[in-house]
Formats: sequence, structure tokens, C-alpha cells
Amino acid sequence: MTNDVVAGRLYGVGLGPGDPELITVKAARLIGSADVVAYHAARHGRSNARAIAAGHLRDGQIEEALIYPVTTETTDHPGGYQGAIDEFYEQAAARLAAHLDAGRDVVVLAEGDPFFYGSYMHMHKRLAHRYETTVVPGVTSVSAASAVLGRPLMERDEVLTVLPGTLPPDELARRLTGTDSAAVMKLGRTFTGVRSALEKAGRLGDAFYVERATMAEERVGRLSEIDPATVPYFSLALLPSPAATAFIENTPEPERAGGVTVVGLGPGAAGWLTPEARAALAEADDLVGYKTYVDRVPVDPRQVRHASDNRVEAERAAFALDLARRGRRVAVVSSGDPGVFAMAAAVLEVAEDPQWKDVPVRIVPGLTAAQAVASRAGAPLGHDFCVMSLSDRLKPWSVIETRLAGAAAADLVIAIYNPASQTRKEQLVRAREVLLEHRAAATPVIVGRDVGGPEESVRVTTLGELDPATVDMRCLLIVGSSQTRSVTRGNGQTIVYTPRHYPVA
Repeated sequence: MTNDVVAGRLYGVGLGPGDPELITVKAARLIGSADVVAYHAARHGRSNARAIAAGHLRDGQIEEALIYPVTTETTDHPGGYQGAIDEFYEQAAARLAAHLDAGRDVVVLAEGDPFFYGSYMHMHKRLAHRYETTVVPGVTSVSAASAVLGRPLMERDEVLTVLPGTLPPDELARRLTGTDSAAVMKLGRTFTGVRSALEKAGRLGDAFYVERATMAEERVGRLSEIDPATVPYFSLALLPSPAATAFIENTPEPERAGGVTVVGLGPGAAGWLTPEARAALAEADDLVGYKTYVDRVPVDPRQVRHASDNRVEAERAAFALDLARRGRRVAVVSSGDPGVFAMAAAVLEVAEDPQWKDVPVRIVPGLTAAQAVASRAGAPLGHDFCVMSLSDRLKPWSVIETRLAGAAAADLVIAIYNPASQTRKEQLVRAREVLLEHRAAATPVIVGRDVGGPEESVRVTTLGELDPATVDMRCLLIVGSSQTRSVTRGNGQTIVYTPRHYPVA
């Protein structure tokens, strides 16, 4: 640092638990005025802290994303996990020091409170003795969890203990036995051990679970009823004030309102299930759906599962709405996206009946089969496209044929659902004939089968060479437009894409 440059100031700024409205006035002012805004993120690059603070960032600021080299996975660093993390913190601190030495004020964003299990403290330890530093406190996740539960943490002479879930279960149990109230942080992979410790301490029945408190994906419940497979790192276990809990639980609760949530499971791969869908499934009392889809949801002992045949959509919807009217939280499950040839429309249609008018219905989207197949092949949906079903069970074939001809004449890429089944073999034969009246035989066609499932296969053929006999109900077809290209890359892989531009006539 040269003598004529005044070093910048370091700020550790707490953002609170997630709701941007819980950022303090001081924190908002500092974020907006900083020269440099730094935040920690996992290797995917997304940062919860930055997302919370986004409304206060301004153009012209320097952003420093401090990307962890490792989170829960293994590492080949010679110092192991701790060696890799320590090296990362040293390098991150050096990056911030360079800005401070250049006279720039640096705000390091911290979820919750900077000094409460926060990543900021690792920067503070390395920099606070060298630069002027201000730490701005934030609302902790423990305070937020207590608020969303509506249960005080402690009163009068009660003692609150905050514990990391990474402690051995026996040690956790010992400490839980000796305190009035407790918060156990860092769940995720530690959840099973924490649950075991609560049970050993005789406190499981008193424990609550809070996930992403104050955020859109917030989930709360009795800890004993939570499926371990659904628990993320950003969650905690809470034992609230015994005195307050005794009073609250002796007060009659209002009748709970039920509702129906139609949940898209995606095409099959577990990684394609969205966090919102996972949360909706976890909070449901009842699961309703086609047996194949219900079986894809992990068993939760507290839930009632109602599986049925694939051809009783209206009856299934009425059953779910009736359960909800009686106060049950019902998840109706669909493959892919529930609004695409699936249960969302069926539920909403049945819900028009006046007897269901007061039952809340919510739709949770999912990744569609068309998107999944397209991603495996390249980008065939890169320009205008349409989605059609060849099933004539709910609409006449004449309508399907007219729409196919119209889409083909409009030169749209066409994603075709339900192309064939055991009892519907001729429809795809006729559909191919209709398409060939408008498309060249060399038009690329993608046949995706069980994409995202254990028997996944994706092959690229042409409209002329497409053999309908090789297609069944588990397939989805994407028929290219006149502009869709099939290209073999250097590694021998064939990719299909549709350019975003269209030639001028």
C-alpha cells in the first residue's frame, strides 16, 4: 500500500435469515454505498447472501464471489478437507486485502449474523487486525425460527443452549438433557444423529423443525415427522421455552385448513425434483396419484398414500379435494409438469364444482419431459415449438390430425407426448404420414425413452427413417423444423439444435 492511499474499511454485514425485509437499515445503507461487495458461494456460483441483498446492489460496484473449492464432497488437497478450506480462506482474504489496500470499502455479506456460525468470521480473523472494521449484526436463524413457530425461546430463568449438529449424538444428548431450551444448527446430513440425540435425551416430542425460516421455501413441523432425505443444510431443530410451550399447547388450536397441492415430480431423475416440490411433498398429510408416480416419492411413515390407476383422473381429483375439505394437506403427484397433459387441469376442472369452491388449490411446476429429452439431445427447442399429445382417449383423432398438419405447415418444432401405447399403434403411423406431407424425410427426429429413469435411452433418427414400431408410451418424440440441424461433433456425439434466427423469406 502506498503512503498516499488511505486503506478502505472492512464491513461484515448481517443480512438476517432470508427475508430481504429483515435487512437492517444500516446494512442496506452500507451495501448500497460499498465499493466492493463480497459473498461466499458454492461451486455452482449461486449465493443465498447475494440473492437476499440483491435489491440494494447498484451498478458500478465490484462483486467478489468467494467460491468454496469444496463443501461436502471429497478433495485431493494434500491437507485434506481442512487444508483446502484454510487455503481458500487465505486466498479469499488476500483478494479482499487487495481492494482494501487500494482504498476501496469492502462489504462482506453474511446470512443471519456475521458472528453466528457465519463464514464472515474467517475473513474477520485474517483482516480485522490490519484494517478498520465494522461488524453489523443481523437477525439470527434461531430468532427467525422462534418467530415463525410463534413459540418463545426462553422466559424468566430458563437457559437457551445453541449447539452444532456436527457434535457426536451422545454429546448432543448430554447437553440437551441439561438445558431448558435449545437450538441445534447445521442439520442436513447430521439430521439422523440429531434426531437420535433428541430421542435419547427424551426431548424428541418437544422438538420442532424449521427450514429456510422467513424465505419463500420455508417449512416447519414436528421434528419427529420430518423425512431425513428432505432436510437441507439451511435448517435447524428447536426446543422452545418449556413454560411457554406448556401454555401454548394447553390452548385450543383453531381448526386447521386443508388444501390440495398438485406437484410436478419432473421426468424421473431425483436431481430434477425442485426444492419447492420437495417441500410440498414433505409437508403433505396425504399423497394421491397414479401408482407409478406415488412410488417415486420416498415413504414417510406419517403420510397416507393413495395410489390408483392411470385412467381415473377425475375420481382422483375429487378424492383429493374431499380430503382437503376435511382439513388434510394433500399432494397430488404428476410426472413432469402437472400442467402439461397431467393432473393440474383435472384437479382445477373438478374443483369448479361448488362443493369444492373453498378448497385451496396450488400448482407446483416441474421439469417437463420435453425439456428433459431436448437437453439430452442438444437444443432442438431453440426456436418456436409446440407440444402435442397423440392420445385420442380425450379428444378425437380428427382434431389431432388437423393440429398436426397445422403445426407442420407452420414449420414449428413439435414435441409429441403419448405417441403410442399397447392399444394405440396406428396413430403414430398416420402422424408420420401427415408430417411427411410438409417436412423433408431428412428432418431430424429425437426419440427419448424413460429420460431421467433407469432405462433412459435417447436416439436421433430422421422422419423418413422413424420406425413407429420402436416407439411406446414411455417415449417422447421431438420432430424438428426445416431449420433444425443434426451435427456430429469431434467426439462422435450427434447433437440436434434449432437456430434462434429464422431466414427471411
